[in-house]
Amino acid sequence: MKLQLEKFGKTLISRELGSEAFKAFQPTLRDLPKNEDLEIDFSGVLTLSPSWADEFLSPLLNQLDDKLILLPSDNLSVIATLRILQEVNKRSFRTQRRTTFGLFF
Repeated sequence: MKLQLEKFGKTLISRELGSEAFKAFQPTLRDLPKNEDLEIDFSGVLTLSPSWADEFLSPLLNQLDDKLILLPSDNLSVIATLRILQEVNKRSFRTQRRTTFGLFF
């Protein structure tokens, strides 16, 4: 399953909004087949703050572990935020292979 984060907005900021987005996504997540990965697509997102991402992506990583896959992004806000989360959580996100259009975190 692919999740376009843009559906939650182009500017993803604040812990409160990240937590609300995570709660709103839970019914969809429950329907995710056990053998299917969840791909996170950052296209269309202009700003991703560490606080929003910590409330949304960190719990997803805890729930899904290696079934959570982050698609490449060339957005510097996304890249910086994901690097911060990986340092703070001391866990790495699984990423899709690098392509010519996307950067890794």
